[in-house]
Amino acid sequence: MEENITSKLERCRHDMSPSTLAYIGDAVYELFVRTRMATRYNISAHELNKKTVALVNAKAQAEMLKRLEGMLNEEEADIVRRGRNTKSSNVPRHTSPIQYRYATGFEALIGYIYLKGDYDRLRYLLEMCLNDDNLS
Repeated sequence: MEENITSKLERCRHDMSPSTLAYIGDAVYELFVRTRMATRYNISAHELNKKTVALVNAKAQAEMLKRLEGMLNEEEADIVRRGRNTKSSNVPRHTSPIQYRYATGFEALIGYIYLKGDYDRLRYLLEMCLNDDNLS
């Protein structure tokens, strides 16, 4: 019998590079933010996008990771460290290399927890990052 995609991802998440985890985490985080914005605000798509872009960028994601310091278990902290230490030759123009590395660590963490299937933990951490103070 063929293994489903969820089982395959669960099995191989330990073997994924931090860059691949960050790739998945970037999509998961952006979808979470977009959904949250769309359900909280009755504004145009253009305005929703402006609010989303303010939270889905390297500077904001680096700040999100700082909010999570002290809340991560050893396994999660290791994923962040691996993501942060990933070498990248293309840092976006309006981002410092340090912010970009921390943002990559944040995205790797989100990707890892998502692929692990621990959706309660994922939601808890994202809620801690995106409390109402960040959404104004």
